[in-house]
Amino acid sequence: MQEGRKVGVAERRSLIGKIEELRGSTVFCFLTSVRQGLPSQIADDQVRVFFDHLLLLPTRPVGRLDVFLCSNGGSGTVPWRLVSLFREYANSFNVLIPYRAYSAASLLALGADEIVMHPFAELGPIDPTVSNDFNPTEENTGRRLGISVEDVKAYVNFIKATVGITHEDELVRAIEVLAQKVHPLALGNVERFLAQSRMIAKKILRTHMTEADDHAIEEIVENMASKLYFHGHPINRKEAREELHLKVNLSITPDLETTMWDLYLDFEKDFENLEIFNPAMDLAGLPAGTTPLRKEYELLHAYIESTRLCSKYVTKRRYELIQVGQIGQMPQMGQQAIKEDILSQGWSHSRAP
Repeated sequence: MQEGRKVGVAERRSLIGKIEELRGSTVFCFLTSVRQGLPSQIADDQVRVFFDHLLLLPTRPVGRLDVFLCSNGGSGTVPWRLVSLFREYANSFNVLIPYRAYSAASLLALGADEIVMHPFAELGPIDPTVSNDFNPTEENTGRRLGISVEDVKAYVNFIKATVGITHEDELVRAIEVLAQKVHPLALGNVERFLAQSRMIAKKILRTHMTEADDHAIEEIVENMASKLYFHGHPINRKEAREELHLKVNLSITPDLETTMWDLYLDFEKDFENLEIFNPAMDLAGLPAGTTPLRKEYELLHAYIESTRLCSKYVTKRRYELIQVGQIGQMPQMGQQAIKEDILSQGWSHSRAP
C-alpha cells in the first residue's frame, strides 16, 4: 500500500473482505488506541457493541470467526465475557494479531482455537496492573498509579533471595516499609486481581482444551502470569508457540501477511498512533498573543468493525493553559496548569450501504 495513503471505510471493508476470503471466515476488527499519551483500554462497554455486530451475522453460528486484534490491554474480566459470547455465535473462534496484543488482549487470545501472528506481532504477560482508590498518587498530577502484581512479588523475592533476609522480624519490617508507601488495601487488591487473572485464564483456555490438558493449562497460566517477570515483556510468535506452547499458526501465506499489515496500517493512521499526543506542547506552540491558550481535539479511542458495521469510540476534549496562583502571589505569577474539559464522548455506528 502506498505510504501515507489513508483509505476510506469502503476500501477498508474491502481489505476485511479479502481476509475473510483468504481465511474462509467472518472477520471482526477490534482495536484500541496504542498512541503514546492517549491510553485507551479494553473496557466493559465494548461487549455490548460486539453483540450488535454479532446480531448482524447472516447465519448463526458461523463456521469460523476471526478477530483482528490490537490493544495494550485493559479490563481483565472483558476477555472472558467476549470469549463466551464468541463461542455462542461461532463454531471456531480465532485471533489475527498484526502488531500487539498485551495484557487483557493476550488473555483474549488465549481463548482462540488458533492464533495467527504477523511476523511483527507481539503478545504479552497477563499479570495485571491494578488501580483503586487506595493506590499511591503521582506527585504532580494526583493521578492514581497502577501497581504491577509482579513488582510487588519481585520486591518480596528481592528481600528474601537477593538481600538474604530470612528472619521473620526482619521480613515483617521490610513489609512495613512497603506498606508505608502503598496502602495495605491496595496490596490486598493486587493479590485479589492476580488470583482473578489466573482463574479467568484457566476458564478461557478450557473453552478449547480438555481435562486431559489440565497440566498444559497450568503451565501456560504460570508462564504468562508469573515466569516472564516483566509486564512489558514482548512475546514473539516463535516464543509463543515453542516456549509457551500456544496454538500459534506460523504458516501464514504472503498474501494474508500483506493484507493483515495493510489493514493495520490504515487503522494506525486513523488512530494517529505514530504521533505523540501532547496537548501541553501544542498549546505552547500557539502563536504569541493567542488568548485564551486553548485547543480542541477529536480523539479516537477504539474501533469495532466488520464488513457490515463500523463502530468507533470518540471523545471531544478541550485543553486550556491556565494560571494557578500561589499563596501570597497574583494568579498570573503562579504556576501554569492545563485544564481539560470533556465536551462529548461515546460510540457512533455506521452501517455498510
